[in-house]
Amino acid sequence: MSAPVVATAAEGATRLILVHGTGHGGWCWYRVATLLRAAGHRVDAPDLAASGIDARRLRDVPTFEDYTRPLLDALQALPPGERAVLVGHSFGGMSIALAAEMFPEKVAAAVFVTAFLPDCTNPRSHPIEKLTVTDWMDSVTDEEHVPSLVFLGPQFLRQKLYQLSPPEDYTLSQSLARVSSYYVADLQSQPPFREDRYGAVSKVYIICKQDQAMMEDYQRAMIAGCPIKEVKEIANADHMAMFSAPAELAGHLADVANTYA
Repeated sequence: MSAPVVATAAEGATRLILVHGTGHGGWCWYRVATLLRAAGHRVDAPDLAASGIDARRLRDVPTFEDYTRPLLDALQALPPGERAVLVGHSFGGMSIALAAEMFPEKVAAAVFVTAFLPDCTNPRSHPIEKLTVTDWMDSVTDEEHVPSLVFLGPQFLRQKLYQLSPPEDYTLSQSLARVSSYYVADLQSQPPFREDRYGAVSKVYIICKQDQAMMEDYQRAMIAGCPIKEVKEIANADHMAMFSAPAELAGHLADVANTYA
């Protein structure tokens, strides 16, 4: 079967900002970013604080807003009148939600790729607390660390997140993965996202049907609790859709960039 075609950027197509999940960095978007740029799209894939090649350590990033600050700064720096499509993968869904809450006028659409999807009713920590993972395998946590620490273990990554992804991308993750945090306590202390801010931003959800960490049923449960403009599916994507189905994911993102310009 031939790979899906990535739509060429339409005139005035919206910039895409790709946001990574826990323990990863902007590096994880390299396949998708390459496909989108080849089709003429403007793409950024920042490292969040204490992630990727950002020099800070987790201890230097005590709050979720501190962690998300590189995305917030990138959005704030957009020229007047320009908006971006924010794409959040996994825990990156929480970061794009915060960005939409703080700068709704700068967000053309928020795309959640098998990502945590908060609503405007429950505490911000709700989607993280409701996720049930029965076996974290060799992952490591430290609740005494400030902020609380998580390191996703190599077996957990291989079997639960990367099971359909190319082995070279899993190997890359083992060279670049870092400790991170889900910032649950900090998110618990914040009020729900506002209907007139984050709630007013157009949202698209991309379901990855072979995700073994954030199962399809849970993805659909979050969608049922939050108004979504569009739901797209990738049948053969594991949790790391940017590796297991990069062309199909890039195709969906190109369509969103052209549609929500």
